[in-house]
Amino acid sequence: MKNWFWLGVILLFSEGLAAQTATKRDTIKIGKETVITGDTLIVTGSDSLKNVKDTDGKKKFMPVPKTATRLALIPGMGQIYNRDYWKLPIVYIAFGGGLYTYYLNSLKYHDYLSAYKDFYDLDKNSPTYGQIKKGLTADSTKIVRVRNTLNTSSQYLPATRDRIAKGKNYWRRNRGFALIVTGLIYTLSIIEANVAAHLKTFDLSEDLSLRIEPKLHQPSMTTPTPGLRLVFNLK
Repeated sequence: MKNWFWLGVILLFSEGLAAQTATKRDTIKIGKETVITGDTLIVTGSDSLKNVKDTDGKKKFMPVPKTATRLALIPGMGQIYNRDYWKLPIVYIAFGGGLYTYYLNSLKYHDYLSAYKDFYDLDKNSPTYGQIKKGLTADSTKIVRVRNTLNTSSQYLPATRDRIAKGKNYWRRNRGFALIVTGLIYTLSIIEANVAAHLKTFDLSEDLSLRIEPKLHQPSMTTPTPGLRLVFNLK
């Protein structure tokens, strides 16, 4: 009976020692995971964009997207900051063309508007204010002076009141459309500067290769099956 008693005591103590040993091993594993986490952070910190270098060993220019966006509020400055000088003619031609189209349509709109006003009595002290002038009707004809490109020449076109009104509305719509297009061009130049700055932060090697390699494939078979795989290397 005493032998059985001492045997039970020995077994209890052995289980306690095993539990303590397991706890210590678990603690050691946790400690290793903490160290690995710290090492990972250190590697990530050293692999920053500030330390990216080109093939010549020089520090590579990395633009800040926020700065590029702010500078792009002045047309072309964002592209200059990103060192995309070849984009400047595109930005200036598109933006300048939109502004010139707006100016030209506005010029013609005011010509037709001036001719349209000539049909009406615009004297606020007159009893016929806002009405067609005496001696004129809707079918009366007036000469409209339409200025051309850069206001260097003009055309003089005869037109009735209704035709002048249609021309006035036509050039006014074109002027509004030109203003919208110019605003879109301005917005796109800002977006382009921001996107280009973001793309320049990706450090892709010039040594890009795609090759075919053999591979043993074993999805659900007992023996491996020969096959091929495509390997794309960045660096």
